Amino acid sequence: MNYSGIIIGLATFLIIGICHPIVIKAEYHHGTKCWWIFALVGALAICLSLLFKNFVASTIFGVIAFSAFWSIIELFEQKKRVKKGWFPKNPKREKNY
Repeated sequence: MNYSGIIIGLATFLIIGICHPIVIKAEYHHGTKCWWIFALVGALAICLSLLFKNFVASTIFGVIAFSAFWSIIELFEQKKRVKKGWFPKNPKREKNY
Protein backbone atom coordinates (compact mmCIF):
# COMPACT_ATOMS: atom_id res chain seq x y z
CA MET A 1 0.00 0.00 0.00
CA ASN A 2 1.12 3.52 -0.77
CA TYR A 3 0.38 5.99 2.03
CA SER A 4 2.01 9.02 0.38
CA GLY A 5 -1.27 10.60 -0.69
CA ILE A 6 -2.84 10.19 2.73
CA ILE A 7 0.24 11.60 4.48
CA ILE A 8 0.38 14.60 2.13
CA GLY A 9 -3.37 15.17 2.45
CA LEU A 10 -3.24 15.05 6.25
CA ALA A 11 -0.20 17.34 6.34
CA THR A 12 -1.96 19.82 4.03
CA PHE A 13 -5.06 19.76 6.22
CA LEU A 14 -2.97 20.42 9.34
CA ILE A 15 -0.85 23.14 7.72
CA ILE A 16 -3.90 25.05 6.53
CA GLY A 17 -5.56 24.55 9.91
CA ILE A 18 -2.49 25.92 11.68
CA CYS A 19 -2.02 28.88 9.33
CA HIS A 20 -5.55 30.23 9.87
CA PRO A 21 -5.18 31.04 13.59
CA ILE A 22 -1.60 32.25 13.05
CA VAL A 23 -2.87 34.83 10.56
CA ILE A 24 -5.59 35.95 12.98
CA LYS A 25 -3.13 36.30 15.88
CA ALA A 26 -0.49 37.99 13.71
CA GLU A 27 -2.95 40.60 12.47
CA TYR A 28 -4.31 41.18 15.98
CA HIS A 29 -0.89 41.71 17.55
CA HIS A 30 1.18 43.16 14.69
CA GLY A 31 -1.19 44.24 11.93
CA THR A 32 -0.20 43.79 8.31
CA LYS A 33 3.38 44.95 8.86
CA CYS A 34 4.47 41.38 9.59
CA TRP A 35 3.68 40.16 6.05
CA TRP A 36 7.38 39.81 5.29
CA ILE A 37 7.72 37.03 7.88
CA PHE A 38 5.25 34.93 5.91
CA ALA A 39 7.19 35.71 2.70
CA LEU A 40 10.44 34.67 4.36
CA VAL A 41 8.93 31.41 5.64
CA GLY A 42 7.53 30.73 2.17
CA ALA A 43 10.87 31.36 0.47
CA LEU A 44 12.68 29.16 2.99
CA ALA A 45 10.13 26.37 2.52
CA ILE A 46 10.54 26.57 -1.28
CA CYS A 47 14.30 26.17 -0.87
CA LEU A 48 13.78 23.19 1.42
CA SER A 49 11.30 21.68 -1.01
CA LEU A 50 13.90 21.86 -3.76
CA LEU A 51 16.60 20.32 -1.58
CA PHE A 52 14.70 17.28 -0.30
CA LYS A 53 14.89 14.19 -2.47
CA ASN A 54 12.05 12.48 -0.62
CA PHE A 55 8.81 13.06 -2.53
CA VAL A 56 6.57 13.36 0.54
CA ALA A 57 8.88 15.75 2.40
CA SER A 58 9.42 17.87 -0.70
CA THR A 59 5.68 18.08 -1.30
CA ILE A 60 4.94 18.99 2.32
CA PHE A 61 7.51 21.81 2.21
CA GLY A 62 5.88 23.00 -1.02
CA VAL A 63 2.52 23.07 0.73
CA ILE A 64 4.07 25.01 3.63
CA ALA A 65 5.59 27.50 1.16
CA PHE A 66 2.42 28.29 -0.68
CA SER A 67 0.34 28.29 2.50
CA ALA A 68 2.73 30.94 3.83
CA PHE A 69 2.35 32.97 0.63
CA TRP A 70 -1.43 32.64 0.79
CA SER A 71 -1.27 33.78 4.42
CA ILE A 72 0.06 37.15 3.21
CA ILE A 73 -3.15 37.65 1.26
CA GLU A 74 -5.20 36.46 4.22
CA LEU A 75 -3.37 38.86 6.54
CA PHE A 76 -4.64 41.83 4.51
CA GLU A 77 -8.08 40.24 4.20
CA GLN A 78 -8.12 39.75 7.98
CA LYS A 79 -7.63 43.49 8.43
CA LYS A 80 -10.76 44.05 6.30
CA ARG A 81 -12.68 41.49 8.37
CA VAL A 82 -11.68 43.30 11.56
CA LYS A 83 -12.86 46.62 10.08
CA LYS A 84 -16.22 45.00 9.33
CA GLY A 85 -16.47 43.90 12.95
CA TRP A 86 -16.24 40.18 12.24
CA PHE A 87 -13.16 39.85 14.46
CA PRO A 88 -12.11 41.86 17.52
CA LYS A 89 -9.86 44.91 17.22
CA ASN A 90 -6.73 45.11 19.28
CA PRO A 91 -7.37 48.09 21.59
CA LYS A 92 -3.64 48.88 21.60
CA ARG A 93 -3.73 49.26 17.80
CA GLU A 94 -7.12 50.99 17.48
CA LYS A 95 -5.64 53.79 15.33
CA ASN A 96 -4.58 51.31 12.62
CA TYR A 97 -8.15 50.56 11.58
